[in-house]
Amino acid sequence: MLPSMPGAVAGIGTDIAIVSRFEAAFKRFGLRFAQRILGPGELQVFERRRARDPARGIRYLATRFAAKEAFSKAIGLGLHSPMSWTRMETLNAPGGKPQVKLNGILADWYAERFGAAHVSVSDEQDMVIAFVLVESKSA
Repeated sequence: MLPSMPGAVAGIGTDIAIVSRFEAAFKRFGLRFAQRILGPGELQVFERRRARDPARGIRYLATRFAAKEAFSKAIGLGLHSPMSWTRMETLNAPGGKPQVKLNGILADWYAERFGAAHVSVSDEQDMVIAFVLVESKSA
């Protein structure tokens, strides 16, 4: 394997999810389902969105799940430690751009190996998609 240049792409990941599956799981397990997937910041946003519009809340849950799956693929871990659903959050900047926020041991592990992470999420009716690009670490 060739060494990567600083700022070069170190990994990419994508995930597609079906919103109705999240709706069914939420109906079955309630808030506990969201608490297993979402980090603390995401959970606050989810609860606000769900209070205003339940369907919008479920779409938010699905996009965040897809982002976590895409991120886990981009860093090459899948859902193995230190990666976990709640340790990776996708939160929006004030202008609306989604940004990656890492928590706990995942943040330290990631900082030792990679540079910036970029995430994009989109939803359309019953489908959501997330794409993550991870940069190489600068020297």
